[in-house]
Amino acid sequence: MKSTGKKRGKISLIISIFCLLIFIMASCGKEEEQPPAPQLEIEPMEPQELEEAEPEEEEEAEEEVPDSLVIEERVEKDGMIQSYLTGQWTKVEQAKRRPIAVMIPNNKPALPQYGLSRAGIIYEAPVEGRITRLMGVFENFDDLDRIGPVRSSRDYYVYQAMGYEAIYCNWGLAVPYVEELINRPNYYNVSAAVEGIHNPADEAYGRHKRPGYATEFTGYLFIDGLFKAVDRLGYDWNYDDAYVPPFLFAADNVRAEYEDKEEATYIYPGGKTGQNASGYGAYHPYFEYHADDQLYYRYQDGQKQIDELTGDQLTVSNVVFQYCHGEVRDAHDYLAFGVHGEGDAIVFTNGRVIKGTWKRYDGDFTPAKFYDENDEEIVFNQGSTWICNIWDKEEYRRCVEYGQE
Repeated sequence: MKSTGKKRGKISLIISIFCLLIFIMASCGKEEEQPPAPQLEIEPMEPQELEEAEPEEEEEAEEEVPDSLVIEERVEKDGMIQSYLTGQWTKVEQAKRRPIAVMIPNNKPALPQYGLSRAGIIYEAPVEGRITRLMGVFENFDDLDRIGPVRSSRDYYVYQAMGYEAIYCNWGLAVPYVEELINRPNYYNVSAAVEGIHNPADEAYGRHKRPGYATEFTGYLFIDGLFKAVDRLGYDWNYDDAYVPPFLFAADNVRAEYEDKEEATYIYPGGKTGQNASGYGAYHPYFEYHADDQLYYRYQDGQKQIDELTGDQLTVSNVVFQYCHGEVRDAHDYLAFGVHGEGDAIVFTNGRVIKGTWKRYDGDFTPAKFYDENDEEIVFNQGSTWICNIWDKEEYRRCVEYGQE
């Protein structure tokens, strides 16, 4: 009987627990229901045209303002430096060494010349026969095979080359007037072997075939031989410590305009009609200024003067008339010109005419410098320069013409 009572007690306990669980579960099911989340009302937008944004104005790039209006101290940049001859950026190894000055004929049977457009300075002066001869002053010649044709020397060209500390290159000379000068020990000369030359350098010269040309116009300076000759003769390529640059050049991004000066687009060193004994009358050379590229274009004998190397017309940035005292030396009409001291000068640059003087008082190894009427040094525009030696004689001064047409 006792066991039956126990079983009944256990059953009652189980039923009580079961009822309690049901009650708890029912209570959980009666939690308050959460109200539904409110729905967002979206109003459709009318399509609108987008306004195009106005482009922002680009700021103009400001040009670099130079510290000076002229080139003063030369500074190397990326293997380049500004040339003493042109003011333009040039390879350091070229611009820091002495240039070469090469005698080049300018009479009609010799044309066209080869390599003349590479010259930083072209010096032109009268010779016997009342024609002109050229001397090109080069620093950019390493990649050329030759320059020429090459002709003989006159002493006033030698003195001009000395002023640039150039290595002077010639084939022949007027012996009575040049022999002593050109063979001086302190002067660097690379000359073909001819009478009057004490230390010839034949390795630098040779003939180049020019069918139809006289033999005298087939002799050239060959650049590989030039370097061999300079090395054998023991010449120093470096400028002297006291070197004086020939020109004062405008700085980068600066133009020497001279707007208050007279304009001249045509320049005739021997006059428009020619036919005079000034040296410039025979082949009637002249220059024409082009404002679009700010260059002077060279003409001679009624035609464009061409460089055979490029096939292009010769151009320069500046033209100079350097008036020099002149004399006839002998019955062969050999001439003499005074290229030391001072005299009148006219500089043509940027299509303008700057009158003044040239001065050279500090010896053979300094160049002529050019000054305006206020005795201020004239500022040249960067680029090559053509210097015409004008015979300072009244009848030849009257031949000079320039202006606009």
